[in-house]
Amino acid sequence: MWSGEVAKRAGVNPQTLRYYERRGILPEPERTSGGFRDYPAWAVNLVRFVRHAQDLGYSLTDVEDLLRLADGGAASCAEARAVTAARLADLDRRIAELGRMRECLAAMGAVCHGPGPGRLCRLMVEAVASIDPTSIPPGHDTCSCAGEASSSAEDGGR
Repeated sequence: MWSGEVAKRAGVNPQTLRYYERRGILPEPERTSGGFRDYPAWAVNLVRFVRHAQDLGYSLTDVEDLLRLADGGAASCAEARAVTAARLADLDRRIAELGRMRECLAAMGAVCHGPGPGRLCRLMVEAVASIDPTSIPPGHDTCSCAGEASSSAEDGGR
């Protein structure tokens, strides 16, 4: 099966196949007499596996490890579980961080009701103060919840 067909069936572009070849994930295929790559039919499933593993958070290095472990018995299963446990721990950390980011954004969005003429938006004051509290001039004029913004900016945006 030519690279264009493998790529189409696997949902990737042909350059991805060549990249996987260079990394050793996908074995280099035989060539036709015209020099075209001629992949075996199972290459489609292998590429789909790689893409699915990446969708689950595995790096290509993890995928290489998993493929190397695929035929190795009980020890391989333990190593594969360890790789998966590391990805799961990483995912848990990312979910926690995203939760903190969401809470922060929701809180910032809830306090801004729109600036009046010549006033700073509270949302922007909070965002800038959280990065550099000294960048907000004392006594700045903000939108309707100015009292809270001033005290927040003065205590370092926290």
